[in-house]
Amino acid sequence: MGPDGLKRVSELAVLNATYLKERLKKTYALAYDEPCMHECVFSDKGFPNHVTTLDVAKRLMDFGFHPPTVYFPLVVKGALMIEPTETESLETLDAFVTALEMIRQEAETDPDNIKSAPHSTPVRRLNEVLAAKKMRLTADLG
Repeated sequence: MGPDGLKRVSELAVLNATYLKERLKKTYALAYDEPCMHECVFSDKGFPNHVTTLDVAKRLMDFGFHPPTVYFPLVVKGALMIEPTETESLETLDAFVTALEMIRQEAETDPDNIKSAPHSTPVRRLNEVLAAKKMRLTADLG
């Protein structure tokens, strides 16, 4: 990649994160309203009907997006850290924004649908605590 390639990749990562921050800051609570680098951090502050960051992340899977990092950084309650890669197209970024806007609206109108997500994956919502305590690292395909 070389120094010029690395610089360009870094610039695109910052551009993509800044784009998402600006597009979503009216819909989601922005943790830090300052220039971002390769990531932007929102929170579930102000979400209605006890909808949480974890609920939003799980619901994103139904829209075909890998969930972003949740509950980190630890200093942000209900953190939703979005780190778009430098290779994401404008169309993909816009689709991601649309999905998050729809989820935010759904939090007000149909919170049970979010709280029971994902709906389109082979495995539904796992018990996160039980999964951490009783890890099963192999599949029983027999």
